Amino acid sequence: MINKTALFLIAILIVSCDFISLKTEKVTQHRPIATVLNKNLYKKDIEELLPKGISSKDSIVIVRGLIYSWAKKQLLLAKAEENISEVNSDEIENLVNNYKKSLYINGYKERLIKQQLDTIVEQEEVDLYYQKNKENFKLNEEILQFEYIYFGKDFLDKEETIKNFKSSKEEDREDLERYLLNFKSYRLQDTTWIPFSSLPKIIPPFQFETKQDLLKISKYIQKEDSLGVYLVAVKKRLPKNATAPLTFVSSRIKQIILHKRKLELIREIEKTLINDAIQNKNFKEY
Repeated sequence: MINKTALFLIAILIVSCDFISLKTEKVTQHRPIATVLNKNLYKKDIEELLPKGISSKDSIVIVRGLIYSWAKKQLLLAKAEENISEVNSDEIENLVNNYKKSLYINGYKERLIKQQLDTIVEQEEVDLYYQKNKENFKLNEEILQFEYIYFGKDFLDKEETIKNFKSSKEEDREDLERYLLNFKSYRLQDTTWIPFSSLPKIIPPFQFETKQDLLKISKYIQKEDSLGVYLVAVKKRLPKNATAPLTFVSSRIKQIILHKRKLELIREIEKTLINDAIQNKNFKEY
C-alpha cells in the first residue's frame, strides 16, 4: 500500500495548487506544479485538458483533480515497478517491444496502401460481385420505399394536395411539384430503400406507434402533429430475410471489394519485400 508519508506529501503539493491558476503568467512552463518522487508535472502537461472559457475558481478545482490523478498514477507505477518479478518484467518488455514493432510495420503498410491502393470501384464490378454473392445479402429487417410530404395546418391547398398525392396519374403527381416550396419537407420520386426502423425518425408522429401497428401500415397513411400534416405513401416493401436489392447493399459491396484489394496489395508488398531481400542477400534460409 502507498505509505501515509507519500500521501501527506501529495496533499501538501495539491493544497499549494489552491493558489495557482494555469491561466496566469505566474506559472511558467519550466516550473513544476507538482512533484511525486523524482517525477515532475508541468503546466504544459495539463493545460490542454482544461475546458475553454472557465473561471479561475473552476480551473483550480479541475487542476487539483488532474494533479491527484497524475500523482496516484505515478505512485502506483512506482510500487508496481518495485514489486514486479523479473519474469513479469521481461514479459512486459517483450510485449512493449512487439507492440512498438507492430506500430512501425502497420504505419509503413498503411502509407504504402494509401499510395498504391486503387480506390475507384466501377459499377460493373459491384454488379458482378452482387450476382455471384446474392445469397450472402439477406435483410436483417424489413425495408421499404416510400414517399411523403409534410405541410403546415394552415396550408391552403390541402385537399387538392391530398387528392394529387393519392392519385396514380402522372399529371396529378407532377402537379404536386407546384407546391414544393410550400411544403415543410418532402420525399418524392425517391427509389432509395430505407430500413423500417428508420421510418419513425423520418416521420416523427410514427414514434408514438408500436412496432406491431407500424408493420400494418397500408399503402397510404395520413398523420398529423401539432405543426402540420404528413401524407405517406408506401411504394414497395421487402421482408426480413429476403435478398437485399443491389441499391441497398451497393456501398457495402464497394467496401468489401476495397478490403479485398487491400489484403491483396499487402500480400503483394510482403512478397516483393521477401524477393528483394533474397535477391540482395539480406535474407538467407539455413
